[in-house]
Amino acid sequence: MNKSKLLTIIGSLVFFLSACHQESAESLLNKNLAGITQKLDNAIRANPAPNKIPRTIKGDGSLKTVNIYSWTSGFFAGNLWYMYALTNDNKWKTEAIKSTLPLDTIQYWNGNHDVGFMMYCSYGNGLKFANLQQFKPILIQTAKSLCERYNDTTKTIQSWNRGKSWDGETVWHYPVIIDNMMNLELLFEASLMSGDDSYAKIAIQHAETTMKYHYRDDYSCYHVVNYDTSTGKVLDRMTCQGFTDGSSWARGQAWGLYGYVLCYRYTKNPKYLKFAENIANYMLTHPNLPEDMVPYWDYNVVDEGLQPDWKYNASDYPLIPRDASAAAITCSALYELSGYSHHKSDYLKSADKIITSLASDSYLGNDPNNKFFILDHSVGSLPHGVEIDVPLVYADYYFLEALWRKKQIEEAMN
Repeated sequence: MNKSKLLTIIGSLVFFLSACHQESAESLLNKNLAGITQKLDNAIRANPAPNKIPRTIKGDGSLKTVNIYSWTSGFFAGNLWYMYALTNDNKWKTEAIKSTLPLDTIQYWNGNHDVGFMMYCSYGNGLKFANLQQFKPILIQTAKSLCERYNDTTKTIQSWNRGKSWDGETVWHYPVIIDNMMNLELLFEASLMSGDDSYAKIAIQHAETTMKYHYRDDYSCYHVVNYDTSTGKVLDRMTCQGFTDGSSWARGQAWGLYGYVLCYRYTKNPKYLKFAENIANYMLTHPNLPEDMVPYWDYNVVDEGLQPDWKYNASDYPLIPRDASAAAITCSALYELSGYSHHKSDYLKSADKIITSLASDSYLGNDPNNKFFILDHSVGSLPHGVEIDVPLVYADYYFLEALWRKKQIEEAMN
């Protein structure tokens, strides 16, 4: 046996053994707690205005914030709520409340579908972790506002308002994006809180329609489906943030997986469990998934001969950007899926491997320019040339949620 082959075998064995020995959530948290605390403290100190909410960093490393109407406005409060849940330190509860309350008026806003992200990650976690009962009517009102975007002809909740697609030509009459699956949690919870099942019925109908029209035979999904509001027929299936219309945008795949896992949580309909398993299996067995299981920003970006309609120069990206946010969302979803599936150990192993990668020096704290966020190396929208290989607040949110879920699983096993 030649030396090169022997080294390959040894390397594979070392990787296998390290994958088999996974650190506990407590160990991962304790090892990184000082650094995570410092980042969040920096963000709090750099941003004294509660209606200016951390999202990412600018090119010079300074904090970039958004207002309360951004789809990401609820995540920073959510990060603080998860820190409270993970540490039981009242400091985080105090800061979480301060970051949650400025979003109050969003409960009456129906400008787009993202109110689920905005309000459930903030107010929802305040109710979940601090039992703040005064948040219940606010969440129910938010669900009412979201339902105003439901159309009984298309049988979906409209994501964005009517407008032209990124190509400047196609008119999106009634665009629905895969991300919208994440907002169904708010509706299911609103039914539980209010006793009114109309919210859950809309969530279920949206999930059914999305299952029918967003997904391909291999369980990859389109990003955007455009509907005709007079007939309910599909007019277009396209992308906005992915590589091509027919490719598999990594964060979109993660949104869909998470969404169908939560649909099973609330309905216990085995159809949703099987669908979530099929989506997970597509992702976990994809030939283009890197060894550390943090995906490229689009699963198909490395496919030979695939050329998007937008201006793309592969030489601009000698290192194809990874998306830590997609990995974190996937990881969190897999931890929950493991609690429902007969393939529990497989999904647990995959989730453990992802969170170990994210908690490594490769993704956590390796960029000296990033003083405010936990994870590096996420992608907002490469086709639009924004937020490429940067930290993003929602990557941190799903990383902390995944860590909390891992901790819950381990505590239940002990």
